[in-house]
Amino acid sequence: MEKINSQANIQSMLQTLRAYQAQASQGSASGNTADAGSVAGAAQGPSFTQAVRATLQSVNEMQIKSTQMTDAYERGEGVPLTDVVLSMQKSSMAFEATLQVRNKVLKAYEDILNMPV
Repeated sequence: MEKINSQANIQSMLQTLRAYQAQASQGSASGNTADAGSVAGAAQGPSFTQAVRATLQSVNEMQIKSTQMTDAYERGEGVPLTDVVLSMQKSSMAFEATLQVRNKVLKAYEDILNMPV
């Protein structure tokens, strides 16, 4: 189920990027610049904010599931150790990926702020 959700998120982001690209090429061809409202209206699927919120929610759910599995294993419930370790690694990788994306976004924001006008 997680792969379906992530695949849908990827497709949604690709559609959004393609819409932005089409708006940018139309704006540069006609000499006009596209404003954010018209670009967002042309995009199909969730907004950037919704996509980020959904991704963070997914990462949070992975971490909660990992914690629950770890606690269940420590209590002696019938949870295989391999499932616990796999869950921990999945949540760790998801968190690290989210952290790297955040760092890239902040770097891009700083670069834009430091651009001479």
